[in-house]
Amino acid sequence: MVKLPARPAVWDRFAAWPRLRALAALMALAMMLAASAFVPLTVGRGELAKPAQLSIIGTAAKQADRPRDDDLTLYDHAVTRIRHGESYYDFIAQEHRKADYPLRPGLAVRLPTLAYLDAAMGVDEAKPAPIAMGVAVVLMLAVIWAWWRRLGEEPCSESQRLFGTALIFLGASLGLNRYYFVLHELWAGMLVALSLGLHRPSRGRWLGAWLAAALALAIREHTLPYVLLMGAMALWRGHRREAGAWALLVALFALAMAVHLHLVALHTLPTDPIGPSWFAMRGLGGWLSNVVLSSNLRFLPHWIAGPAIIAMILGWAGWRSEAGATATLLFLGYGLLFMIAGRDDNFYWGAMIAPAMFVGLAFVPMALAGVWKAVWTGPEGV
Repeated sequence: MVKLPARPAVWDRFAAWPRLRALAALMALAMMLAASAFVPLTVGRGELAKPAQLSIIGTAAKQADRPRDDDLTLYDHAVTRIRHGESYYDFIAQEHRKADYPLRPGLAVRLPTLAYLDAAMGVDEAKPAPIAMGVAVVLMLAVIWAWWRRLGEEPCSESQRLFGTALIFLGASLGLNRYYFVLHELWAGMLVALSLGLHRPSRGRWLGAWLAAALALAIREHTLPYVLLMGAMALWRGHRREAGAWALLVALFALAMAVHLHLVALHTLPTDPIGPSWFAMRGLGGWLSNVVLSSNLRFLPHWIAGPAIIAMILGWAGWRSEAGATATLLFLGYGLLFMIAGRDDNFYWGAMIAPAMFVGLAFVPMALAGVWKAVWTGPEGV
C-alpha cells in the first residue's frame, strides 16, 4: 500500500487538487514525458548537432579547433569595426551582404547595444578578454545571489532552497564561455534570470528587476515577452505603479526599435534579399531543441534531456508562490513561441530562458508527490 504524507507543505500546489483534475494532470504529464523522449532535437538543416558544434561550456583549446560560426563571425566583425572607431549603422549593411545575410525585414539586423558593450569590454575572438570574463563572472554570481535570496524569501524548504541555488549555478554557468560573448541571447538570458531573481512583488521591490530587464531588452528584442508578462502580472496584482513602469519600458523599446529600423532602412537596397519566414511551426521539437541545445542539457542523452524540460515545468507549476506562478507562465509562454516561431538554425534562442529554468527541478519531487496524493486522497470533482 502506498504511504502518503499526512500534511503536504502549504506551497505544494497540487496536493489539494480534486482527484479528477489531478488524474488528468498525471495522465497529461505521462504523455508529455513520453513525447519529449522521442521528439527529435534538430538544428541547422535538421541534423542533431555534435557536442563540439554546440558546446556552451568548453575549453578554449577545443573552441580554437573549430571553425567560427557564421553568425558569430558577423558579430565579431561588428565589434572589431566599432573598436576601430566606425559607427554601427555605417557598416552593418555591408557586413550582412558580405555574409549573404538578409537585410529585410529590418529585424534581421541586431540591435547595436551588445556590439558596443563588447567593444568596450575588449571582446576579441582571437584573444582572451579579461574584462568581459570578469563581467560574465560578476553577472553569474549576481544571478546566483539573487536566486539564493529569493528562494529564502519565498515559501519553500531549506533543501529546496539549497538544491535550487545549485541548479541556478548549473544553468547560469553557460554565460562564462568567451566563445559566445558576442551572442545576444547569452547576455539577455542571463539578465532575464537576474531580473526574475531580483523581483519581489509582495514587498513592492521591482526596480532592480526592471533595470536588468531593460538592459536585456536593449540587447535582444526577444526579451519583450518577458517584459509584457511582468507588466501583466503587476496589473493583475493591482500594482499600478509597477505596471506603469513595465508599460513605460515597452514604450521606450518601441521608440528605440522604430529608430533602429529606420536607420537600417536607410542602408537597405531593393536588391537586398528578404530573409525566410521565422514562422516554422516546429511544434514540441522546436521548444525542446531550443532549450536543450542552448543549455547544459545538451550533454545528456536525448531521452533524458527532453523529459528534463517537462520536469522543470512541472516543478515550477507545483511551487505555490509568486515566483512559481510567474516562471510557469514565462517558460510555457516562451515554449509556445518556440513551437511556432524560429527555424532550426535559431536554436540559440533557447538561451533566453535556459539559465533560470533549471531551478524548477528542485520542486519536482514535491510536485510529483502532490499530484499522486491528490489522485488518491483529493476531494471529489474537478
